[in-house]
Amino acid sequence: MLFGSKYRFVFIIVVFLSIAWISLCSAEKTVQDQLGRQLSLPRDIDRIIPLAPSIAEYVYLLGRWDKVVGVTRFSNYPEQAKDLSKVGSYVNLDLERIVALNPDLCLATKDGNPKSIVRELEQLGVSVYALDPRDVDAIGHTLLELGDILNAGDRAKKILGRMNTRFDRIKSLLQGSKHKPRVFFQIGISPIVSAGENTIVHELIQSAGGKNVVHSNKPYPRFSREAVLQLKPDIIVVSSMSNKKEKFEQAKNMWSGFGSIPAVQEGRIYSLDSDLVNRPSPRIVQGLDRLFSIFHPDLSDELSNNATLSDKIE
Repeated sequence: MLFGSKYRFVFIIVVFLSIAWISLCSAEKTVQDQLGRQLSLPRDIDRIIPLAPSIAEYVYLLGRWDKVVGVTRFSNYPEQAKDLSKVGSYVNLDLERIVALNPDLCLATKDGNPKSIVRELEQLGVSVYALDPRDVDAIGHTLLELGDILNAGDRAKKILGRMNTRFDRIKSLLQGSKHKPRVFFQIGISPIVSAGENTIVHELIQSAGGKNVVHSNKPYPRFSREAVLQLKPDIIVVSSMSNKKEKFEQAKNMWSGFGSIPAVQEGRIYSLDSDLVNRPSPRIVQGLDRLFSIFHPDLSDELSNNATLSDKIE
């Protein structure tokens, strides 16, 4: 009888611990998103919808693309995004399509996603975690947050380390250079829009060893051609979200009639993929590399020669 009692006691303990372990694994965790909202998420998230192209990039880089069941229009990275269900554009979300995909988690952006759709999703029981990365540091914090939520913390830290290594390497190379070209960053042609001081583009221009000629508290102020002429940029960088090659040629032709602009005189008008600088994701390091090679071609070879696989995001 004594043995039987002990056996039953051990059996009860094992069952209790098993139930506790299962409960722990399936339990929800409480998190706070970047808007300060508290929400509960399952510890294991199997169905994700990133509600902006930039957010889709985070999920892919964190190695959780197999969990993605839908994306927004214009999500083009990774290339596999084109094969997934579309849930509208990030500013015009398709509520019914999102709900039909039965996500465990929607990752939203404050900059663009309609609040009304987010509220309706939450009322329907869909968890929505909001992001708002406004500068380079915030991109790093966002990476770590998503790494924690998606159980990819180690990978997030590794990617952030590679990003920091790249920024530090370029900073080191620039210590020996006194030249800071004056840069006008052009977004679109009609109207002409540029990037002000409170933008990630401005940070990247500075980090790449350039000087943004636009001094404005507005994130994206408009300019006339004559106003750009007065700024006398040494370099014009043209970025467009659509028809990139065509828009670049149009911009070059437009500026060709303004020969007094130093950038036109020296033939220093360049194109840049807008996805690498306008999307607040870890891929901004590729935009940084491109800007650095434009601003300091004499140093770009040294950057490439000293680059290692550890410098790359993928």
